[in-house]
Amino acid sequence: MDNNEQEYSREYVQNGVVPQEIKGWNWGAFCFNINWGFGNKSYLPLLCLVPFFNIIWIFVCGAKGNEWAWKNNNYQSIETFKAVQETWNRAGWISFLIALAFAIMYILFFVFIGFAAFNSYNQ
Repeated sequence: MDNNEQEYSREYVQNGVVPQEIKGWNWGAFCFNINWGFGNKSYLPLLCLVPFFNIIWIFVCGAKGNEWAWKNNNYQSIETFKAVQETWNRAGWISFLIALAFAIMYILFFVFIGFAAFNSYNQ
């Protein structure tokens, strides 16, 4: 990182401003909201423990997670922040894909069971 990038990053850290390039969706905050919150010193994801409210709040965590993590930690640079959050993003994305695959298999299983039951009933 050259001196201009260091000054740029230091300015954001000192002012508490969230840089535009780190805003965006965070799969780690979406999928692992409570664990992600503790790991990033952000305790708003604990609201995911509230029944029914959590259905909406997980999406808020995914959308605002990067901003909360930036404000609650002392990252030395934007690159360091991105490297840390990339690990969370990768794990969250893989977890989401696995959960989606299981949900699809679950639905297909019951569709086939229902279809088999319907065919045996009609014979």
